[in-house]
Amino acid sequence: MASLRTMSLRSSAPARALVGAGLALLLGLASSVPGETEPAARARATFAGGCFWCMEPPFDRVPGVVATTSGFAGGGLAAPTYEQVAAGLTGHAEVVQVVFDPRKVTYPQLLEVFWKNIDPLDGGGQFCDRGRQYRSAIFYEGEEQKRAALASRESLQKSGRFSLPIVTEIVPLEAFYPAEEPHQDYYLRNVRQYWSYRKGCGRDPRLQELWGKPGH
Repeated sequence: MASLRTMSLRSSAPARALVGAGLALLLGLASSVPGETEPAARARATFAGGCFWCMEPPFDRVPGVVATTSGFAGGGLAAPTYEQVAAGLTGHAEVVQVVFDPRKVTYPQLLEVFWKNIDPLDGGGQFCDRGRQYRSAIFYEGEEQKRAALASRESLQKSGRFSLPIVTEIVPLEAFYPAEEPHQDYYLRNVRQYWSYRKGCGRDPRLQELWGKPGH
């Protein structure tokens, strides 16, 4: 239900100026620097689980996660805006891209965090947010991530936890576009608006129903 989020965004405090630059600097650590004796200990994981405001907090709490960035992936339009994606005009999903230190946390461990913060049975969106732009998906980079993602989905399906099929997509990451700066760290910078939206969307009761404990 995009209207809940639109009201929250419009009522939030003015965005701080240098957050976007700081995120870009952190994400830059994921690349090797010419002349390094060792590759940088950084890797990326990209997940779609409905509202990207709600997908940053669980990953931010994981030791070994360096940064999270809200953005868009899976569509055909370059550099889409939030308004375009939210209207379902581009084919993108809202995603969170996680930069992590694989010496401290593994990709399979991040997959566990992902599953417990989504509804993997819902093919029409997530919680109150409806449409393909709010689908659940794992956007993998490379064969190792693909194998791990497929194995984790298969293991969950075979676990017997759910009687319905898991509909979460596993697809290659073609491109990632960061969302506009006011959307970054929204849960920290606009606490009241964030929790008002989250409560109104019914996210936590559904997560507790699925997983047995709150997933926020």
